[in-house]
Amino acid sequence: MSKVLVNVANYSKERISLDNINVQNYVTTDNLLQNKQGKVEAEKMPKQMSNTVTRYDENDILIANIRPYLKKIWFANCSGGSSSDVLTLKVKKGYNPKFIYYSLFRDEFFDYMMAGSKGTKMPRGDKNQILDFPIPNFELNDQKQIAKVLSDLDAKIEVNNKINQELEGLAKTIYDYWFFQFDFPDQNGKPYKSSGGKMEYNEELKREIPEGWELKMLNKIFEFEKGKEPGSDEYMNEKIDENYIKFFRFGNIDGISDTFIDSTKQDYLYATEGDVIVTFDGSVGKVGIGINGIYSSGLRKIYSITDEFHSSFIYFVFKDERIIKTIHKYSTGSIILHASKSIDFLNIVYHKETVEKYQNFINPLYEKIVSNLRENQKLAALRDWLLPMLMNGQVTVGEAKEHLVRVTEENGKYGE
Repeated sequence: MSKVLVNVANYSKERISLDNINVQNYVTTDNLLQNKQGKVEAEKMPKQMSNTVTRYDENDILIANIRPYLKKIWFANCSGGSSSDVLTLKVKKGYNPKFIYYSLFRDEFFDYMMAGSKGTKMPRGDKNQILDFPIPNFELNDQKQIAKVLSDLDAKIEVNNKINQELEGLAKTIYDYWFFQFDFPDQNGKPYKSSGGKMEYNEELKREIPEGWELKMLNKIFEFEKGKEPGSDEYMNEKIDENYIKFFRFGNIDGISDTFIDSTKQDYLYATEGDVIVTFDGSVGKVGIGINGIYSSGLRKIYSITDEFHSSFIYFVFKDERIIKTIHKYSTGSIILHASKSIDFLNIVYHKETVEKYQNFINPLYEKIVSNLRENQKLAALRDWLLPMLMNGQVTVGEAKEHLVRVTEENGKYGE
């Protein structure tokens, strides 16, 4: 007998006090990431009349119910609270929660949500219609095996993400010590400012900087290349041929878009692997590492006007909270922010030899980050290819494991 979602899961009716949650475990449509990338920490807690929100627990499935085409979904690894625009599903006994999650992870589910949604500018899914979504009918043991293959791929992606977070944290810490606290290694290998290095007052910054350093405006040393926006008729998600190329926008700077466009229709601006991309429209100040593809007008590809500055240095310049705050400070617009004017106010304190030393140190870290992102793209592509075929029985679990081994053998054995 075929199943639908209502047979295997219910919407959570439990409530949790706002006093018992925080930004780490509060989930809204804003901190759920597009294109099935999971979630990030919430920026703030809600201001509302009620002191309670919907409770979720470990192994629950959370889905953004606004603009389903953004494909926001997360498998909970803890307990917490979610806003009213997030659907919180509890899987019934006798079904594997991870299997149900992957059943809903498919593009087919989000297309189904959109088909039943209401509203044009801000479409919202129909909660009753969503519960009629068909769920593949497998025995519990088969559910577990299918979920294991897919979750192993996601686990490897998560390991790479954690490694990248640690590498970024190290590079950002060093950047702060060297270019803000000015405790870069002096000629004796000691921290410059803490060891009594000479400082001089800078009128523009209204603070002391190391002797011999100078203020550099970023628009004098970096190129801020604005992307182009193709016409809506040039988007497609069907079969891809050699004329179609990946296209990404500010909303999915942290991940690959499923959208392709016809690259023959007009001249576009391309980002190659490792390029630094920053959002200047919408969620301004978000920084990403480029992929091979075309980027929208809401993004800027930032690169050195000369060959002095590597992408690795540029990336961590724009990871600096002071740069991000300046971008926000000079942004305009109420509903959608535009940060183009902020370019004239961005600056760094500069010293050629210190920049060279920093780049020499972090270049290998940056290359590892890019390598992990490349591997994650391959793993995600394999997962998304296997997912529908596992669900409809076209591929067995054994065949799926063979595919997984072939893709991951260069980076460790399956199951490690």
